[in-house]
Formats: sequence, C-alpha cells, structure tokens
Amino acid sequence: MDAKRIVIKVGSSTLTGSAGTSLNSAAVAQLVDVVARLKESNKEVIVVTSAAIAAGMAPLGLTERPTDLATQQASASVGQGLLIAKYSEEFSRHNIVASQVLVTGDDLARDTHKENAKRTLMRLLELGVVPIINENDSVGTEEIRLGDNDRLAALVLELVGAQLLVLVSDIDALYDAPPSQAGSNRIAKVTNFAELNDIQIGGSGSSGVGSGGMVTKIQAAEIATASGASMLLTDLAHLADALSGKDVGTIFTSK
Repeated sequence: MDAKRIVIKVGSSTLTGSAGTSLNSAAVAQLVDVVARLKESNKEVIVVTSAAIAAGMAPLGLTERPTDLATQQASASVGQGLLIAKYSEEFSRHNIVASQVLVTGDDLARDTHKENAKRTLMRLLELGVVPIINENDSVGTEEIRLGDNDRLAALVLELVGAQLLVLVSDIDALYDAPPSQAGSNRIAKVTNFAELNDIQIGGSGSSGVGSGGMVTKIQAAEIATASGASMLLTDLAHLADALSGKDVGTIFTSK
C-alpha cells in the first residue's frame, strides 16, 4: 500500500478474549507490531479502537455485554483506562509513544470542535505519536446507541486527509453470502457499490461484544471512497499480508 497516512480501526471482537469478557493482550500486541512496521516505513498511523466496554466487563464481574446505557457507560469508564494502558505498554516495546483521544460524534459535527480535533491529531502525527482514538462512551450516549466506530474511523480519515482506511474485523473479507455458508465467495475488490445490492450483508460480529457489523463497514467504505481514499477490510491474522499487497481481504477503491 502506497498510502502515507493510514487510519486503522479495530473492533471489540478482535481485541477481546473468550465471549468478549476480557482484553486479549496477544491481539493488542499483534496489532501494535503491524503498526510499528508501518511506522518503520515512514507511514503515519492513527488507530481507532473499540473494546472499552468489553474490557471493563471482567473487572465489574459482567459475563455478557450490558444492555442498559448506564452500565455500558460504567463499563466503558473502567475499560478505557485498561485499554489505553495496554496499548501504551505494547507500543513502548517499539519505542513509540501512543496517545489517547476520546471523541463523540458531536465533536466531529461542530466546526469548532472539529478543527480542535484536527489540530491536535495533526500535531500528534508530526511528533511521531500514534493517536489511539475511541468514542467517548462514558458520556457519548449517541455514539453508544449507534455503536459505530466504523463510521467514526471514516470521519477521522476525512478529517486528517488520510489515503487509506483499514477495518480490522473478525471476518477476513466481504463475501457474497455468509462466510459460513457453503459456496460463499470472497469479494476481492469493490469499485461500484451497486454491485453489492444482491448480496447478503451480515450483522454484528460473532463474539457478541461488537456493536457494528458488515452494514456499517460498507457505510464506512462509502464515506472513505467518496473522500478519495481507499478502504481495506480484513482480519487481524491477514492484516500484515493485506497491507503488503497480497490478495487477501477486500479492497474498496476510490471513485
């Protein structure tokens, strides 16, 4: 990939352990290793991360994702600190500084807030920092109800003028039918979204802790490609290969 500035979004189902009840340290480390290699190639990388709510579940003794807003926010408040601490620890292995940036949809909708966010992110990139962005679940009620870091990542890409959006999911690509269904085929490249009208689009991830799904990923692709960028959809196991140009995942190309 020849993109200079890249936004990588990783979902809760990728970063959490069995049934999504704890943070998967190995998954965080694997993601960080990929980002570090991109940095070594003089790429600027922003990470948009989910999993704050999921990371807070185990310390609170929760065995399944809470459905009421107050408990979701409480779990996010506990989990966000654990999440950013793990990222910072893993990036420090590569002598890379990571920062925490918490935003809501409102921050990217109001001109003044938007400009402040952009100025901060651009300065962090200039300083060689990897910004770790998450929706501010503790107060961002609208964002929790939308449950959509895919769209947030696409809006961040627009904000900073990145050339590539990468969505890391628990599914390795877009398929023309549910991947578990016999005869389903990977769609390697999407150049026209009308081509997707006849395929079955799946719901949220298999772990039960994610809140997005394939629909939100396609919506993110539409935002990214409309802004002149490309979007890559893959899973963590294939991420390094996909970024090196191997024929894995699904690439959505700019109009």
